[in-house]
Amino acid sequence: MSPRTPEPIRGDIRNWTILLVDDTPDNLTVAQAALGYFGVKVHTAENGEEALRLARQLKPTLILLDIKMPKVNGWEVLSAIRQDETLANTVVIAITAYAMDDDRERALAAGFDGYISKPFNLFTFVAEVERIALQCMSH
Repeated sequence: MSPRTPEPIRGDIRNWTILLVDDTPDNLTVAQAALGYFGVKVHTAENGEEALRLARQLKPTLILLDIKMPKVNGWEVLSAIRQDETLANTVVIAITAYAMDDDRERALAAGFDGYISKPFNLFTFVAEVERIALQCMSH
C-alpha cells in the first residue's frame, strides 16, 4: 500500500497572502505545515488583537480564523473585519473545534465564508481551504 499524499491544489494559492489565527500553538504549527507543504506563505497570529493588527497591515487574500480564543474571540475579529472597508471583502474561513451542524450554520450566518472543523484532515485541509476560497472569489 502506498503512503497517502495530500490532495493536490488546483489554483495557485502560493501567491496568496494567508493569515492563520489560532491561540493554540500546535494548531498553528500543523496548519502552517500543511499549507507550507505546497509552498504557501502563511503569516500567523495567536490572538484576536494580533490578528486584526496583521490583517490591517497585510491585507491578506484569506484569513483562517479560530473562533474560540481568549480576550478577542473569532466572532469579534470577524465583525471588525467586516466593518473595515479595506478588509470587508476578505475571504474568512472559520477553523474551529465547534463541530455540530448548527455551529457551521451559525458561523456562515455570522459572515464566515466557510467552515472547517478541527481536528482537520491533513490530507484534505489545503484542498478544502482552496475550494472554499476560490468559490468565494468567483462570486
